[in-house]
Amino acid sequence: MKYNTLAPFPKGFLWGASTSAYQVEGAWKEDGKGPSVIDARESYPEGTTDFKVASDHYHRYKEDIALFAEMGFKAYRFSIAWTRIIPDGDGDINPKGIEFYSNLIDELLKYDIEPIVTMYHFDLPNALQEKGGWSNRATIDAFEKYAKILFEHYGDRVKYWLTINEQNMMILHGSALGTLDPNLEDPKKELYQQNHHMLVAQAKAIHLCHELLSEAKIGPAPNIALIYPASSQPEDVLAAFNYNAIRNWLYLDMAVYGRYNTTAWAYMKEKGCTPQIAEGDMEILKCAKPDFIAFNYYTSQTAEASRDDGSDTAARGGDQHLQTGEAGVYRGSSNPHLKKNDFGWEIDPVGFRSTLREIYDRYQLPLIITENGLGAFDQLEEGDVINDDYRIDYLKQHIEQIQLAVTDGVDVFGYSPWSAIDLISTHQGCSKRYGFIYVNRDEFDLKDLRRIRKKSFYWYKELIASNGEKLD
Repeated sequence: MKYNTLAPFPKGFLWGASTSAYQVEGAWKEDGKGPSVIDARESYPEGTTDFKVASDHYHRYKEDIALFAEMGFKAYRFSIAWTRIIPDGDGDINPKGIEFYSNLIDELLKYDIEPIVTMYHFDLPNALQEKGGWSNRATIDAFEKYAKILFEHYGDRVKYWLTINEQNMMILHGSALGTLDPNLEDPKKELYQQNHHMLVAQAKAIHLCHELLSEAKIGPAPNIALIYPASSQPEDVLAAFNYNAIRNWLYLDMAVYGRYNTTAWAYMKEKGCTPQIAEGDMEILKCAKPDFIAFNYYTSQTAEASRDDGSDTAARGGDQHLQTGEAGVYRGSSNPHLKKNDFGWEIDPVGFRSTLREIYDRYQLPLIITENGLGAFDQLEEGDVINDDYRIDYLKQHIEQIQLAVTDGVDVFGYSPWSAIDLISTHQGCSKRYGFIYVNRDEFDLKDLRRIRKKSFYWYKELIASNGEKLD
């Protein structure tokens, strides 16, 4: 649908950007922090760094937040490291961890930047992993205890809470993220049991938030990518329906409606991986009512009918860890109508608008985008210049589609692209940069970790000042 006049971005729209604790903070074992599953990794993709120093945000957060304020951020979406708050996941509170995030939140509020807090972003305490991780129902109670501590210590200053970042990616691509326990005997069955436990834990956290913080708002934060059929062939349309259910709607149907998506349940039943549901679980799930949906979007995906001949699974973007396709369910397919970035990921701004429409039509809850961005090999030129026009083009095209979605009638209240500052990519090191701010380090040479404004920094600053009107 084309419009003669576009609706403006809402007044008070939350322009910002995002990071996660383990990818930006560093200080991996300082001030009482315990090891997470990320810290416990024994290997990394060849040629990539670990997360021990990252961008050293832990020691430089005041400098970084001052730069966010200079850009004009209205919000900053960050995660809290569970093991800074409770080093072993379910034991004693670490006062130094409480203090760090309290100071960070106060620093944001000093500049009138709204803190948007992700409670859990991949970094499960390793002590809990050693007890079975999310396969162990005790982790539900540990998460609820952790949530209560966060609400009690920060609820007077934090209005927006995100429960679990990209739960669907932990289930579908845990090996790429470093969250998959390599000792699982039946990974698929175990993962869907873990998924059920996470869903129950999320529901308990949502209920607890509403009980303790009357003014707060809370929601899930999955990665949502609308799935296209490769053609109008009915079998391709059905395959896309299958993949949409397994990848997207399983997670949001449960978060919003408290029920399993019917197609996803049929899939789990066929694969022998339906979870054990304890008495009372479904009541807990039905009682949790999120206030909004946060979601991360990078690209759409395409599916075609399974050939069921052993050739349905393919690597996405050349990454063998990111497999799509499953025999008898759907076949991963590329989209010939889309361009690809340097990492083989398809770029689909129009699919962003379609995804916004689809989520809002299904659930009728306000939406905030909590990740969207372009990873690239940025070059630091003479005079501390980084000409990242490709990033500006990517973000501009996607922001244009948000405005079109707003004009379509979709309730969108914020945009926090990935990432506020350069950090360590989950499985491609620090060379793959996303930030508006360059961090002067290489994979194995920390250099001076100096912060340098990219060209996109100045572009985003002008865009925020105009509330989205000045895109060029």
